[in-house]
Amino acid sequence: MSLSTHVLDAATGAPAAGLTVVLEGMEAVTDADGRARFDSDLAPGTRRLVFATGAWFGDRPHFHPEVVVTFTVTDPAAHLHVPLLLSPFAYSTYRGS
Repeated sequence: MSLSTHVLDAATGAPAAGLTVVLEGMEAVTDADGRARFDSDLAPGTRRLVFATGAWFGDRPHFHPEVVVTFTVTDPAAHLHVPLLLSPFAYSTYRGS
């Protein structure tokens, strides 16, 4: 299974580059385009993707110290894409393609 994410800073309209993301103990940092990818053998079940938003915002005012997206893997051979639209006081996510 592979999983990718794309984090966009909705307040500035720019990619959230340099944001740490953790999946099942594996850590990645978003690239200059706000993207990170994990290649792993995740069995079907409930999984968590944790975005270190507080560290990324740093001294800028923000509300969420981290964003946790919990999702279900049903097909371990499929690719999952989990985008995150981020602002200092809100976020949204969805299952992408």
